[in-house]
Amino acid sequence: MSHTVSPSVNRRYGVVRVAQEWGVPRSTLYAVQARQARPAPVLRKRGPKTAYTDAVLTEHIRRVLTASPFLGEGHRKVWARLRVQGIRTSKARVLHLMRAAGLLAPHRAARVLGPATHEGTITTTRPDVMWGTDATSTWTADEGQVTVFVAVDHCTLESVGIHAAKIGTRFEALEPIRQGVRRCLGGFHAGLATGLKLRHDHGSQYMSDVFQAELAFLGIESSPAFVRAPEGNGIAERFIRTLKEQLLWVRVFHTVEELRLALHEWLTLYNEQWLIERHGHRSPAQVRRAWLATQEAA
Repeated sequence: MSHTVSPSVNRRYGVVRVAQEWGVPRSTLYAVQARQARPAPVLRKRGPKTAYTDAVLTEHIRRVLTASPFLGEGHRKVWARLRVQGIRTSKARVLHLMRAAGLLAPHRAARVLGPATHEGTITTTRPDVMWGTDATSTWTADEGQVTVFVAVDHCTLESVGIHAAKIGTRFEALEPIRQGVRRCLGGFHAGLATGLKLRHDHGSQYMSDVFQAELAFLGIESSPAFVRAPEGNGIAERFIRTLKEQLLWVRVFHTVEELRLALHEWLTLYNEQWLIERHGHRSPAQVRRAWLATQEAA
């Protein structure tokens, strides 16, 4: 507009006159012209700049997953293992990169549950207050179906005992409890486990007179879950899922004895290296040792 020639005086209107008529300062015109003369800015991701590109961080994630002794670990545990190696990033970025690279373990769709039968929580604030026990079955190549019994602490989430038997009787169901009493309480005699509760379902092994009599001998209080409410024994149920995903579904066993030895070997690995998010990504054994240290200090 400022370069337009006035038909009456045959001269350009000029910047000053046009700016006055439009009611804008001349600096606005010069600022617009300067902005248009600058090259277009290169768009970059907002926020702090990281030392690792997406490609480099994805490669570190792959190495963590390869080195881990466990299968199907999620982005939170990968993030925790990266921090141990001195690689600091956010959980959200680890999740984004693992999803983009197809490194997330497949998972089942969430179920829509009805009203909660069991209100409150079954976790405890210190070890050896409540244990959970349950059983599952697996298959051996030479001896067929086998029953696996487990016992898990509701605080540390460590497995205090594990056992495999060809026939899952009430006597075999007691073996993980006996292992736990010896391992955690340091002996085996009447009343030794007084104050400890045992959460179990209504299976015939657990409701039998033999099983209940042994609990009473040790001083353990029987705490059966609600009928048709497996979440009441959710600690043991979740441990069995981990056991299946990490051992029973990925290895072939020929005999019960081979399976039994593998279970105890894996149990040590789980207790020492499996990371628990609600315990600050510490292993069950680390949680128990930390609690024992505070007890000794007190």
